[in-house]
Amino acid sequence: MISMPQAQFEDILEAAATRGAKKALAAVGLEDEMAPDDIRGLRDLFSIYRVVRTGFFKQIGSAVAIVVLGGLSLAFWAKFGSGKGLQ
Repeated sequence: MISMPQAQFEDILEAAATRGAKKALAAVGLEDEMAPDDIRGLRDLFSIYRVVRTGFFKQIGSAVAIVVLGGLSLAFWAKFGSGKGLQ
């Protein structure tokens, strides 16, 4: 068993974590000075994707509602609008 002061152990852990983080960033191409801009760009892209996705589903919902209301209106007109219904 190896014994060392707590502060020295924490320094070794921090150095190892820093090296590991740098290797991980380098592995995905984020080791240069442009990395923060790249990360911000990705965040903006995901934000735009969420807005577009939400808008798309709202439009689909609106289209379905219009089709359903149009079908109901057509059925109502066929039953009562041709002159033989409400008299």
